[in-house]
Amino acid sequence: MNDTVSFGYRDVDATQKTGMVKGVFSNVAGKYDLMNDAMSAGAHRLWKDQFVKRVKPQPDEAILDMAGGTGDIAFRLHDRGARVTVADINPEMLAVGMERAAKKGLTGLAWSEQNAEVLDFPDRQFDAYTIAFGIRNVTHIDKALAEAHRVLKFGGRFFCLEFSTTLWPGFADVYDAYSHHIVPKLGKLLANDEESYRYLIESIRRFPDMAKFEGLIRAAGFTQTKVEPILGGLVAIHSGWKA
Repeated sequence: MNDTVSFGYRDVDATQKTGMVKGVFSNVAGKYDLMNDAMSAGAHRLWKDQFVKRVKPQPDEAILDMAGGTGDIAFRLHDRGARVTVADINPEMLAVGMERAAKKGLTGLAWSEQNAEVLDFPDRQFDAYTIAFGIRNVTHIDKALAEAHRVLKFGGRFFCLEFSTTLWPGFADVYDAYSHHIVPKLGKLLANDEESYRYLIESIRRFPDMAKFEGLIRAAGFTQTKVEPILGGLVAIHSGWKA
């Protein structure tokens, strides 16, 4: 019996999802940052600022920013003196990030095409692992978390910024209507791609809620796990330590 996983609201063969996700992000890479601004009214910038403050990057420490494609998190970490490796499964997203870094005059960032479930890096290489709005797109979340744990040094920290399920009842209804009906239309208007953005919204709905995802992080071996909800859990910062 074939292993099936979610791709938006559809269940697909697990062997197909990675390629399908790569296709989505190849389609949206050029307009990804524009669409983030449009979909969140710019709020994603504040969420990312808050996220990096929680990471507390230190000068010269090694940080792996997974699914970091266009560089939003990496640039913030780099500005605080960290040595950042930006990893992403999608070369088009990495290309956008490298172009943005060049325009900003940023040097010293490493860029690497990587699958979060099977990283090429040796054990215990990084002081911190960050992933923002990326883990819901991997085929097997448990494998990605296990790899995060493996490549962290003892005492290393894991931080994940991801959409979740808001616990504010009225707001939840409004956001649900907005995301399902307006976001795909924005995708069509701004990126000429309605279907990719429909998938991105559906993938949020299929992602584990905050408590369940925290349980997955603990199951991967992390300790002192914590969840910080934003907007009632619409977005959440998850963290843990490798003891």
